[in-house]
Amino acid sequence: MHDLTKAQQARISVQSFKTIAHALALRGFYRPSEKMGQSLAECLANLSPEIYGSMNDSRIVELNGLEYVIDRLPRGIEECTRIILTEEEQFGNSVFEKVEPLKRRRSCYQINNKEMCFAITRGLSEIYDILTHLTFLDIEARKIYKRIKDEAGDKTLEWKELEKTATADAVLEKGTLEQAIWNLSIVLGRSYFETRKSYDYFESNKIKHKSNNGLFSLIYHLGKRIEDEMESKDNAQIIYLTPSLMSVIGHQKYGKNWADDIKAKLHKLGLITRPLHIISANLHSILNLVYGFSAIKADQRGNFNGNIYDLVQLLRNRGNVVLEYAKQNGLYEILDKSGTHIDCQLIDTSYLESMAFYPEINIDPELIKKEKPVLLVMDYAFGTQAFEVMDSLLNPYLSDNNSNLMNVISVSVMGKAGILPGNKGDIMLATAHVIEGSSDNYIFENDLQKSDFNNEIDIYTGPMITVLGTSLQNRDMLERFQASWNTIGLEMEGGHYQRAINAAIIKGHISNKIKVRYAYYASDNPMISGQTLAAGEMGDEGIKPTYMVTKVILEKIFQNNEKEEE
Repeated sequence: MHDLTKAQQARISVQSFKTIAHALALRGFYRPSEKMGQSLAECLANLSPEIYGSMNDSRIVELNGLEYVIDRLPRGIEECTRIILTEEEQFGNSVFEKVEPLKRRRSCYQINNKEMCFAITRGLSEIYDILTHLTFLDIEARKIYKRIKDEAGDKTLEWKELEKTATADAVLEKGTLEQAIWNLSIVLGRSYFETRKSYDYFESNKIKHKSNNGLFSLIYHLGKRIEDEMESKDNAQIIYLTPSLMSVIGHQKYGKNWADDIKAKLHKLGLITRPLHIISANLHSILNLVYGFSAIKADQRGNFNGNIYDLVQLLRNRGNVVLEYAKQNGLYEILDKSGTHIDCQLIDTSYLESMAFYPEINIDPELIKKEKPVLLVMDYAFGTQAFEVMDSLLNPYLSDNNSNLMNVISVSVMGKAGILPGNKGDIMLATAHVIEGSSDNYIFENDLQKSDFNNEIDIYTGPMITVLGTSLQNRDMLERFQASWNTIGLEMEGGHYQRAINAAIIKGHISNKIKVRYAYYASDNPMISGQTLAAGEMGDEGIKPTYMVTKVILEKIFQNNEKEEE
């Protein structure tokens, strides 16, 4: 029998996880402690994602992975024994508390201390994401449970002390706190300094954002949940996936409502027939480079003489000044009401004709004056949701019972991605998208070229992998992608955006001459220890690549780059 390579084993684990997740959705429920739940855990263990570090080491609790996961799940999830995934988004007027995770835009509702409901509005990628994180939490919880009792079956002194600390209402004095952290480090199998660092991370987010209950409470309740489960099966965690959930996945209910709201706004403003440039990006960099220079000049009544990155630093504490100026000069905000969690901005460039741009940005004022294009800046989609929203957006709009095509000139995608050959902060320009777990791959002509950028940052050009989830990657599989496809990075949306664009061209909804632009800056390198997403945010490292890409995208939009036909 032919032995499988590690990369092949990893691919099988990803496919198995996906297949089991679909089976669970059809079944309607599962318990992590039972066969189906354990099958998910085995897939994750066999895959051993880089982002989950030491998950497979039974001696130690994976702290970086816990930080990553808890930032993306609602506060209090560690206590919950009943978790419901549903498509219903009808909780707005309910008495249940809405709990939004710190680093994932998703709708979660705390029914009580033991029950949490997730309203799934972002498609299959959101389901995979939640199930992956819950599986990881259960694996870590079972490690913690094994540290509760000694070989004689008695609770350890360290666990008793943790229980006192986690259930006490009083704020710990410094000396007592340090002793409690030392004690916790023994439970975790981690050093004091590793535990202290993680404690500080959770505590900072707890105080600033109320996004978690602190490290002591987290570890205690994870272990306690398994202890209660061992005492009675009635206490075992159960995860429900409602029948209505699968009935709407892929039916584009939320994406259609989202796109209809945008088209209605364009129609109301009289912009629906104007040339439209769609930009998927964050909601601050386009705003800052279009309006920031003039806003600062108007606010300071003087000239700004720094470079473009000095301008960005100056704008960081003046967001409201820029936003108010922008609203007076053609910016319209469209806050999401559909449940997609994708806010948008419209920029009517007819207001920009007499406005000063930052001198380093090369634009053609005559093009703005002549064509008066409209910019639609949309916040990041999540995974497969990208197809749903882009497909709906590119569909014709109805006016007076007539179907009218959108005048879409370009689609630009700027996002964060994991890089394979380079380092955090580098830039990747995609030449194709290879969708993981399927035979789909999309080649295109990227309107962004390496020559469009200066040499301040390393630029990589090549195919990108559109992955199932950032938490479902491991080194062997990524090395295989790099070797066989010459891939330069991995992300979650690009292939789905391009699938929607190709479909719209085939259906005749947009011109086949549409410009597409894909640029990513490296938020992590999953191949290098210490540079994975679990290692933390980029911080100021991300400013230069973000604004370098933003500048080039704006120059492409505001310059006449049409090639003469031969």
